[in-house]
Amino acid sequence: MYEWNLVVQKMIDWIEENLDKEPKLLVMSKHIGYSPYYCSIKFHEVTGRTLKNYITGRKLARAALEIRDSRERILDIALKYGFSSQEALTRAFVSAYGCTPAAYRRKPVPIPILCAKVVLFPEHYKELSKGEKTMNNAGIHDVDVRMEYIPTHKYMGIFEERADNYGDFWKYHDCDTVCGVIDSLSHVAHPIVTGHTAGWFYKNGKRCYFYGLGVNQDFDGAVPEGFEIREVPASYYKVFAHPAFDYLKDNSVVMPKVEEKAWNYSPEKDGYEWNEEACLDYQRHNPEVLGYEILRPVKKK
Repeated sequence: MYEWNLVVQKMIDWIEENLDKEPKLLVMSKHIGYSPYYCSIKFHEVTGRTLKNYITGRKLARAALEIRDSRERILDIALKYGFSSQEALTRAFVSAYGCTPAAYRRKPVPIPILCAKVVLFPEHYKELSKGEKTMNNAGIHDVDVRMEYIPTHKYMGIFEERADNYGDFWKYHDCDTVCGVIDSLSHVAHPIVTGHTAGWFYKNGKRCYFYGLGVNQDFDGAVPEGFEIREVPASYYKVFAHPAFDYLKDNSVVMPKVEEKAWNYSPEKDGYEWNEEACLDYQRHNPEVLGYEILRPVKKK
């Protein structure tokens, strides 16, 4: 069953590399090694989208970001991503985002762009690698504890009181829509608390989960529906960190290892106490580049 997650992930990766080269099903199927029929059927089965719909959505998303971030002519961007004319791009843009490309360039509002799909996860890898000889956790390290200072900043996100972890959060929100909106705001992301940052806040003593991005201190733009902005005061943070690791092989070991250290640490021995009534707990998860980190705010006793 999970073999198809691996195949579809290869298809998604190939599409990303060829978005501006008019990706064709026949060419992709030869690259993947399966018939066009099976590629099409299994892609829809795994992602919930047709190949045509997905490719069109990703082209439109890439075009939107180039319209926002470059001075290239809208006509040239339209042709680059396979639209027959600027008018064709405008029709698709208005239908998907409710504004024209020109209006979006003048004032980039939050829009639900389609993010690149990820369909291969550690639980799939475990099933796929059963019976194979694997390394004995060679990429697993001790959890490092350090101090980091984050100045006053703004955080814009969805604060979900019904969830206290990543998986439960998405039971109440559509992942594609939320992540697409956050991607469309990358141009206003805070340099330290960057895009797609999640974590925990406390409500009546209960730990709850949030997801969103930090925004520049002077941000005064539109706030997407369901999001709110919170001013987070300056604070020192205890950072519990594991260095970069292989996401598919080691994530199921690394995350619990970091979280066990973070949630059971006593800052009193260092002369601090938790500052979570004023600040947020942050979660940084970028396995192959950064690794996994949990940041808990502290203040002097």
